[in-house]
Amino acid sequence: MAEEGKKIFDVSLFKRLLQYIRPYRTVFIISLICVIGLAVFGAFRPYVLKEAIDVKIANKEYDGFVFYMLIMLVLLIFEVVSQLLFIYYASWLGQSVVRDIRVKLFKHMLKFKMTYFDKSSVGVLITRAVTDMERIADIFGQGLFMIFSDILKMAVVAGFMAFINLKLSLIVFVAMPIIVFATKIFQKYMKRAFEDVRTEVSNLNSFVQERVTGMKIVQLFTRETIEYRKFKAINERHKKGWLKTVWYNSIFFPVAEFVSSVTMALVILIGGYGVVATLPGTTLGDLIAFTMFIPMLFRPLYQIANKFNTLQMGMVAADRVFKVLDTDSNIDDKGTQIANHFKGDLEFENVRFSYIKDEEVLKGISFNVEAGETVAIVGATGAGKSTIINLLNRFYEIDAGAIKIDGTDIKEMTLNSLRNQIAVVLQDVFLFADTILNNITLNNEYITEEDVVTAAKAIGIHEFISSLPGGYHYNVKERGVMLSSGQRQLISFLRAYVTNPSILILDEATSSVDSYSEQLIQDATDKITSGRTSIIIAHRLATIQQADKIIVMDAGQIVEMGTHKSLLKKENGYYKNLYEVQFLKEEPV
Repeated sequence: MAEEGKKIFDVSLFKRLLQYIRPYRTVFIISLICVIGLAVFGAFRPYVLKEAIDVKIANKEYDGFVFYMLIMLVLLIFEVVSQLLFIYYASWLGQSVVRDIRVKLFKHMLKFKMTYFDKSSVGVLITRAVTDMERIADIFGQGLFMIFSDILKMAVVAGFMAFINLKLSLIVFVAMPIIVFATKIFQKYMKRAFEDVRTEVSNLNSFVQERVTGMKIVQLFTRETIEYRKFKAINERHKKGWLKTVWYNSIFFPVAEFVSSVTMALVILIGGYGVVATLPGTTLGDLIAFTMFIPMLFRPLYQIANKFNTLQMGMVAADRVFKVLDTDSNIDDKGTQIANHFKGDLEFENVRFSYIKDEEVLKGISFNVEAGETVAIVGATGAGKSTIINLLNRFYEIDAGAIKIDGTDIKEMTLNSLRNQIAVVLQDVFLFADTILNNITLNNEYITEEDVVTAAKAIGIHEFISSLPGGYHYNVKERGVMLSSGQRQLISFLRAYVTNPSILILDEATSSVDSYSEQLIQDATDKITSGRTSIIIAHRLATIQQADKIIVMDAGQIVEMGTHKSLLKKENGYYKNLYEVQFLKEEPV
């Protein structure tokens, strides 16, 4: 039995895709009716022409001949109307289904753990949400219904042919297995080729997205030539993937046309001899009808292969999208308690955590933070400081232990209510390509522009924002490139401040800002941390000397804890050594 990924057509996957049609049954039925109309009206025209020739032309009768022509005209009009309605409704159905799947996919991705994004390529995810979706839409607009229409038309045409002239029909039917066999082989190889194409499309998207995002690094380290060569190599593989499909097409379609032409020639030869020799069983009308029937029978047969390609590309895309939808990487949000406001007592109880299995980042840490305290966490890079913040917000699940706020395990709270009470200012500020106002409120309808202005004045950055073109409505462009790093940090700080959080977290918030911006943030910090539980992670120890408690970490463990003064009194203490080394570095020459 072939492996799942090697199946020419995955029926179970197709059934799953059809489930998304249920809300649009009426449109689906209309599309099917139009498909039936296309098949029936198209197949009737040659039969009417045959009757016109045998009944009127062969007997040299003009009376009534126009009636046959009018019937053919009406059939043609019905066929055109059916095709028009089919194209519209099939495309509408495809886009509606894709919209539903895309919305479901994005909603699903929004709830993924950070671990999933740590391991996944952004370019690949973009391909799944955008490009692959369009291929799924083609299943309905160009694949599924067209294949059904062609098969139905072939069945109707074959029935008419057998009814009209069985002898000539047998000539045609003998040739059909050849094309059917060729079509089956063609589909098998095209399935593999399209899987290669979709893989290389994902690679291209991922490569381009990363290089465009990191263009500054590429140019700073003069990697343009190297990256250009890499792109050429990926693009070459993409080209080869597509050329495989072109090669298979270039073999299959000429073979199919050759078989069709030979069959037509045999029918004309044998049927023409019967007409000329006035043999019984074959009429001129039969011969004319068959010259119309043969293309209507053969062309759909080998065009099905082409439409099957479209269906296959859509199925490959659907398989990739469903794999993302089936990914179980969501945070367990089974909490029932709504955290409307925290008093601010925070407790870590023997918390253990690892990003990679059996490689612990936190090795059973325990500490308490009382409501209203400002606690600083310091330590070398990789000590586990930022991990504590990630776990407090439940971006990741802990391996063991418990994290409690006001005596309640955070797992018992709903995710949204938990995160709504915790504001974080990160070192690496992310701003959307939007206005400053929207970047601050994140379109929260409960935060007005007046609230933002009041908050900005309170922390001293209203003047800076007002000086920009458009003020709070200034568009900072993608990732906030129109602002300096210090200005982005200030916007991020205001974003946290305006939410009036119960717990404030500053993760290296002043490490990449200038002295003026740092002073603004320091002043704002004093205001926002007053009476509020605050956690400050910092390399620059000068910024956390006034903290109520300092937690010193090393290699995932807490090695010291106390106030700035008490820690400096420890002989050969970790914090004392860290402070002295940093103090000497910062001391002016």
